Amino acid sequence: MDWKTYYFEELTAKKLYEVLKLRVDVFVVEQNCPYPELDNLDQQSIHLLYSENGVIQAYARLVPGGVKYDLPSIGRVIVRQEARGRGLAKQLLEHSIDYILTEWKAPAIQLQGQVYLQEFYQSFGFQPISESYDEDGIPHVDMKLTNSKM
Repeated sequence: MDWKTYYFEELTAKKLYEVLKLRVDVFVVEQNCPYPELDNLDQQSIHLLYSENGVIQAYARLVPGGVKYDLPSIGRVIVRQEARGRGLAKQLLEHSIDYILTEWKAPAIQLQGQVYLQEFYQSFGFQPISESYDEDGIPHVDMKLTNSKM
């Protein structure tokens, strides 16, 4: 397994292009949702990638606390369409949560999840902290995971 984390400055132009292309392919094209994908959070975030044979299969953006929310957050959670059904989403969330709780010693993690994935996020201990709301034409809910070790 090839899981790696990158600061923005560590991403080569090629790797950054691959990340952005995957995000646009899934969030804009596949989900038919035109929205501003480039939101000025990438530069301050950790980028978690899983690659096979040099191709990104899974990705998440880990945003430090105080940047998007008061708490650190997990966002842009993606598994490449061809790689779905192999448990990569579960591994991606496990790696994301572990990084934030271990490296940043965070008391909690927040995320903005699509409503259809609410049960998936709840399986990791995330609980809804908002009602469902529309974000760019897709129902979302804010969720929070409290670090039980603190």
